[in-house]
Amino acid sequence: MASHRKPRQRPLAGGTVRTAATLALAGAATATAFDGSSVAEPRLTPAQVKARVDRLYEEAETATEQYNGAKEKTDTARRSLDALREEAARKNATLTTARNALGSLAASQYRSGGLGPAMQLALSADPEQYLARAALIERAGDRGAAEVATVQRKAAEVRALQDKATAALTQLRARQDELARHKSVIEAKLAEAKRLLARLTAEERARIEASDSHRDATGGGSTADRGTPAPTRRATEPPPAAGSRAARAVAFAYSALGKPYVWGATGPGAFDCSGLTQAAWRAAGVALPRTTYTQINAGHRVSRSQLAPGDLVFFYSGISHVGLYIGGGKMIHAPHPGAPVRVAPIDQMPFAGASRPL
Repeated sequence: MASHRKPRQRPLAGGTVRTAATLALAGAATATAFDGSSVAEPRLTPAQVKARVDRLYEEAETATEQYNGAKEKTDTARRSLDALREEAARKNATLTTARNALGSLAASQYRSGGLGPAMQLALSADPEQYLARAALIERAGDRGAAEVATVQRKAAEVRALQDKATAALTQLRARQDELARHKSVIEAKLAEAKRLLARLTAEERARIEASDSHRDATGGGSTADRGTPAPTRRATEPPPAAGSRAARAVAFAYSALGKPYVWGATGPGAFDCSGLTQAAWRAAGVALPRTTYTQINAGHRVSRSQLAPGDLVFFYSGISHVGLYIGGGKMIHAPHPGAPVRVAPIDQMPFAGASRPL
């Protein structure tokens, strides 16, 4: 009989054991990754958290200005579409009136056109009256041709407006998509900043806010700290003339102190940085564009050494932040979420330029 004994299992060699252990650990790590758990993030110091949060706020502000620009274009596209639709509706109404008039004329000619002209003349009891009527009919025929041409022209106008409205709607939808993308970026940056701050204790968060306030008061974190000497500035600037536009803009900025930063906001209860400067100069009777990168080109460019109260001061290489200069090296600006409108030194951020609204 054949033997039914099971074959002997050979013990795993040392290399095989190591390979199996490695595979087991890799499998466990993969399973852990699929479970959504991971190694805890390294503990950041409050200074590291602050640096990351500041960077996120700067990136969010860049996206906010892009959002503001896209929103302005979206609003323009929406107004254009509404105007085209209103004009198309008016022209469609005149087209309907013209078509009705043409229909009435055609019906009248049909009713009087049962007999040919020669037979109508032969049967007419009053040939002279017939000839007079024939002249009227001929003129009516000319009128009918003009009515047809009018209807055709108005129909073409309506079709052209409808095509324009369709193109405007396509543009509006593209702008809305762009708006949604910028909004998504902003919200993601702010959510990440909020998550990082939540990892700190209440005491640590209070110290960061206190350091921000101290920096605003003293000008800490200036361009000089970054290795770039700050340009020479006049010690004092003459105040704007009472009642001037610059004085009214500065007065508005002071009235906004303490109001919260909200991205996309232009007042009166909250502002983002360019929303504040736009609102301040609007109070002075000057219409500024909406974004930092368009406001810098509104008015005359001025050097840092020639700054005067009311000037717009811009920061960062991407022109992503703006404040309203109030004299003495200080500005009023809307810093970032969680920091209300406040007075701050212009030295605390990398200076990018300045302009004086006309």
